[in-house]
Order: sequence, then structure tokens, then C-alpha cells
Amino acid sequence: MLFSSLVFLWFFLPAAVFLYYLAPGRNAKNIVLFAASLIFYGWGGPRYLLLVLLTALLCYAAGLCIDAAGERTALKKLSVGVFVLITLGILGYFKYYNFFAATAGRLAGKELFPLRDIVLPLGISFYTFQAISYVVDVYRGKSPAQKNLFHMALYLFLFPQILSGPIIKYHQVAGQLTNRNETISIQFYGIKRFVYGLAKKVLLANTFGQSVDYIMGVPSGQMGTLTAWLAVILYTLQIYYDFSGYSDMAIGLGRIFGFYYEENFNYPYLSSSITEFWRRWHISLSTWFRDYLYIPLGGNRKGLGRTCVNLFIVFLATGLWHGASMTFIIWGICHCQSWLRSGKACSQYPWNRCRRCRKTSLYSSPQICGKALVNF
Repeated sequence: MLFSSLVFLWFFLPAAVFLYYLAPGRNAKNIVLFAASLIFYGWGGPRYLLLVLLTALLCYAAGLCIDAAGERTALKKLSVGVFVLITLGILGYFKYYNFFAATAGRLAGKELFPLRDIVLPLGISFYTFQAISYVVDVYRGKSPAQKNLFHMALYLFLFPQILSGPIIKYHQVAGQLTNRNETISIQFYGIKRFVYGLAKKVLLANTFGQSVDYIMGVPSGQMGTLTAWLAVILYTLQIYYDFSGYSDMAIGLGRIFGFYYEENFNYPYLSSSITEFWRRWHISLSTWFRDYLYIPLGGNRKGLGRTCVNLFIVFLATGLWHGASMTFIIWGICHCQSWLRSGKACSQYPWNRCRRCRKTSLYSSPQICGKALVNF
């Protein structure tokens, strides 16, 4: 069920809001929200409801194990490690098995692993990262372990953000699960923000998308340079208005039900560098990779070479997170190359001392990415 669908706009959302505010007390309201989230998620893929519930149960158990471990650091690390391996293993199987099986077969010249008919569970990339953020926050002492399984499941299942984000870190909403404000002004802001996002999605993103599909349907031999660049520009606008529109709708829905979600986009196309771009684009994802991958790898604290390796791993993972294809791997590598040339993290490199090289790097990688997106 999409936020822009008639079923959601005319039936699901009005019913959910009506029952939510009709319910007496916080517990009853949370039950309505959880039931609505089950229906929302089950509408598109009921067979994977148990998978989300399993993730919530694993989250809950891992948090309790870390809490019970006390000062035994080794046991805490073991709990985190086992949980991350299981959840990433589940994500890897559903999202990446066929990609790696096909890639291994092409490299070997024969089929090594049989391809399988795997349906990707809705929102698995988002709720998996949210689950990992909770367990790691408990390990770091940033959040207390959640002793209520229902609240744990509600955190992962909330329908405003389960399908398309933003990625909500547990410490950002932990207190709101049991204590949140639902004033008229907040509700009206939520409605306004939802309508803004809906307009972005339906009026802008979908229109740009239709134009891009039409242009890309033209045989490559008949497509001129200006037409190709027009397709690239329109596609650039499409993905921004599509993704930021969904984020706006999610933030608006959150406000309607009393949840405060942080901003996910901050006019990224106004950025003057690739580093600034990633501070403005899909903020919840970039900060997640910073907090839960880049910093644990050592960040920029272990020398220049290690810093650049860490950045490469982060951008490679970012590319794979967006999609299981070589296109996104190349996309991640291009962004890493631009970051290394224009960012402060590797400013000691000789090419960063050359103004001409810095200027060139800001334009070379986007061109390479554009070609990669078209060719693949």
C-alpha cells in the first residue's frame, strides 16, 4: 500500500486517525497504531509479517542479553555480533543472493549457485538498519534496553516509515513510544507536511518519471546528446522529488500521531561539494553509516590510508544498500572517489593540494556516474 494510493488516502489513513484519537490512553493508542501497521504492511506482503516480528523478537532478546551482561564486555560484543550477523544474513539472502550468484556464475563461466525465485520483503533494508541501531545503542549505553516486547515491535513496525524511511534510530523515538504530544498545531503541521510530500510525489516525481521513461524508450542510435542530458536532468529531479516526497509524507504522518522524525533531505542539489551533498541527501542513511559503520571501523582516527579504506567500505556499502546491481556498486565507487578528492578527510593527498584537480574532481565523478547509470 503506497502513501499516494487511493486506498491509503481515502480509507486506511482516515480510519487509522479516527480510531487512534478515539482510543483512550496511551496504551490503547499504541495498540491501534500497531494494528494499523500490521494491516498496512500485510497489505503488500502478508507472508513476511513474521519476518518483521522475528526481527523485533531478536532485537528484544539481544537488548536483554546486553543488559544482563553487565560489565562483561566480551559477552556484550558477542551478543551484538551474533545479532548483526543474523539480521544482515537475512537481509543478504533476500536482497543479494541472486545478484552474487549471477555474478559468481559470470566470473566462473558456469553456474555455481542456482538462481532462486526470491521476493524481496517490503522495507527490509529500513527495518534491518533500525534494528541494528537499537542493539548498538544499547551496547554503547546510549539507550536502555527495552523491556517491553510490544514497544520494541511498535518501534520497528510503525507504518509511517517502515517502507521508505527515514531510518529512525531508536534513541530518537524511545521516549515518544510512551510519552508524546498530540496538539492541534502539531497535527495541522503533519497534515500540511504530508500534502507537500504527496504533491512532490504525484505532481512532480511521477510527471518527470513519465518523461524519462519516454526518452529512455528511444533507441540509443536515435538519441541526441541534448536529449540524453535532458533525460539525466529529469531523472535527477525525479529521484529527488520521489524520495524526498516520501520522506515528507512519513514526517507528516509521524507528526499526526505525535512522533517527531528528523529531516531527511535539506536541499541537496544546492550543495557546493560532494561532502556537503551527503550531509544534505538522505540524512538518516548517511548518519547511520557514519555512526554504525564508519566510526566503528576507526573513522579518521587511524591514519590517512585507513581513513580512505574506511570511506571506500562505507560508500561501497551505501551503493549496495540502494540496490543489488553493478550500477550501484559503480555509483558508490564514484561517490567515494569524489569524496576522497574534495573532502577534508584525505586532504593530505597531493591531488587535493592542486586547485585544478579539486575543481576537476567535482565534475568528473558525476559524469562517470551518469554514464554508468545509462549503460547499465
